[in-house]
Amino acid sequence: MRILLTGGCGFIGSAVVRHLIRHTDHSVVNVDCMTYAASEETVAEAASSGRYEHVRANIVNGVEMSRLFETYRPDAVMHLAAESHVDRSIDGPDVFVQTNVVGTYSLLEAARKYWNGLDADGQKAFRFHHISTDEVFGHLEPNDPPFTETTPYDPRSPYSASKASSDHLVRAWYHTYGLPTFVTNTTNNYGVWHFPEKLIPLVTINAIEGKELPVYGKGENIRDWLFVEDHAEALVLAVERGEPGETYAIGARQPRTNLQVVRAICGILDELLPDPAGPRERLIRYVTDRPGHDFRYEIDPSHAEQALDWKAKHDFETGIRKTVQWYLDNRAWWESIRARRYTGQRLGTNA
Repeated sequence: MRILLTGGCGFIGSAVVRHLIRHTDHSVVNVDCMTYAASEETVAEAASSGRYEHVRANIVNGVEMSRLFETYRPDAVMHLAAESHVDRSIDGPDVFVQTNVVGTYSLLEAARKYWNGLDADGQKAFRFHHISTDEVFGHLEPNDPPFTETTPYDPRSPYSASKASSDHLVRAWYHTYGLPTFVTNTTNNYGVWHFPEKLIPLVTINAIEGKELPVYGKGENIRDWLFVEDHAEALVLAVERGEPGETYAIGARQPRTNLQVVRAICGILDELLPDPAGPRERLIRYVTDRPGHDFRYEIDPSHAEQALDWKAKHDFETGIRKTVQWYLDNRAWWESIRARRYTGQRLGTNA
């Protein structure tokens, strides 16, 4: 299978690229315009493969997307390119609308025109796999059941609203035009090569450097955590087996409060790299909560587990230890980012 994959130099996209090259015979055309959060180092191991090619292009450019479809003639699309940081969406929502909404529209239209020109067998086999988030479902109270594929949408941030819009477009192109699309929604991912603006890499790096560890509010907000390599495996199974019109909610059943996550990171680092000044929990600082902060996300992945014959391999304790060790072993990568692209400053304070 030849896969046109968008956003393959980002966090989740690069994990999918690595999985495809390591564990399958599929070929990958990685379409990535290289925004601030993209790194070519994340796919360096794939670059030497004859089954991999990187094309620097922006999905908002519909003409360019149509050209790529005609040039590479893909059997499937895996659409991961997105602006994804909630705090940045609060500070500047425009780029989220452009990338997540307009970009998805441009890609859908290019795919539809290409798909219309395929023969009957090609049309039947083609898939457009749109990768989305559980944040489109809104907010859970402590005793609410987890999200499923049928949970009503209730986005509450510019980021989640833009992703919800893109999900609706993808489903509309299936129902209106017959384009064989499907959607996967996932929980919070964590793992290696994660740009250090998100909670786990930010706290890990700050703790390594002996800096303050910011925790929103009282640290009681709950997220359902999925190791990125497990997610990548599920996404590849989805593009191989996914049915048009379907939705698959992918998660690992590993909810933790933000404070539990931060304390876990501190404990691992205290073991692996003891700080003479004392346990790293002393660095925790409770800061003003961000605007519109959803209390809890959690997914029931039963349908996806059964349909894709998949289950997350890593429990949280194993995954977070692997992640912390990776940041200890790969200081050069994140130190370069800290020096040039993101110094660790707080984002998302503009109400």
